[in-house]
Amino acid sequence: MKQLIECVPNFSEGNDLTIIKQITDSIESVEGIKLLNVDPGKATNRTVVTFVGEPAAVVEAAFKGIAKAAELIDMSKHKGEHPRMGATDVCPFIPVANISMQETAEWSKKLAARIGNKLHIPVYLYEEAQEDKNEIIFQSSEQVNMKASLKRLNKQIGSLILVLQNCLQIPVLLLLALVIF
Repeated sequence: MKQLIECVPNFSEGNDLTIIKQITDSIESVEGIKLLNVDPGKATNRTVVTFVGEPAAVVEAAFKGIAKAAELIDMSKHKGEHPRMGATDVCPFIPVANISMQETAEWSKKLAARIGNKLHIPVYLYEEAQEDKNEIIFQSSEQVNMKASLKRLNKQIGSLILVLQNCLQIPVLLLLALVIF
């Protein structure tokens, strides 16, 4: 029996139908994917897309849609009533048939790794896919290296920051910003 996952990505474009069509075309280009719904919202400037397929096809279609959205949507010019995180705000996976929630979560982790490694976009896993409830998952090797470097830096200069903060009366966040950047 076929395993089926539904995917409901939310893209930060609800007005420009040519951009929305390019995103949905990239999703539909994956064999075995059935596009169920496209719901653009003008006030929110956000489109909710719903599609279904077997797990590997869903991961491929979601990746293609997210890549196309990242290519076409300029978040520096984005306006809308709904809060947004990026060109793709969320991309939930829902088990539909013959697949557990845990298996579905594993497929979402595969997508997250691919997004991080290929598109260099940080990914936050949530609900069942999230292992550490307080951590953003940085998947690309550059991001992993940066994260490790920042942890080492934090350990090395932790006491220095406290000393400087006490001496100079400068907020810690400002010091961290100066040290990191």
